[in-house]
Amino acid sequence: MEIKSFEDLEVWRRAKELVVRTYELAPLFPKDETFGIISQVKRASLSVPANIAEGFGRFHYLDKAKFYLNARGSLFELKSHILIATDLKFIDETITEQLIQDIDRLGVKINNLIATTRGRASKKQSS
Repeated sequence: MEIKSFEDLEVWRRAKELVVRTYELAPLFPKDETFGIISQVKRASLSVPANIAEGFGRFHYLDKAKFYLNARGSLFELKSHILIATDLKFIDETITEQLIQDIDRLGVKINNLIATTRGRASKKQSS
C-alpha cells in the first residue's frame, strides 16, 4: 500500500486508537482530577498521533524524525501517568496491564518509524 497521508500510517492509526481508549478511561477517575491527571493523560495521548502527523508533514527526514521522537516522548509520558493512576487506584490493574502492553507495542512501532526515517536521511546525505 502506498503511503500518501499520515492516515495511511499504521503507527498513526494505532496512536489514534490509544487516544480513544484513554478518553474512555476519564470517567473512572475522581471528578476532582478533571484538571489534574485526567487532563495530563488526555494531553499526552493526543500528542502522540499529533506529532506523528506533524512529522509526516515535514519535508526533511531529520525534521520528520524529530517529531516522531516527540511522539515517543509523549507516549512514555502517558505510560507514566497510567502507572501512577493505577497506584492511586484510579484505574484497575487489569485495564492497566492491557493498556501498557499496547503502549509498549506502539513504542516499538514508533522506534521503527524513527529508525527508518533516520535511515532515509543518511541515504539522502550520502548520495
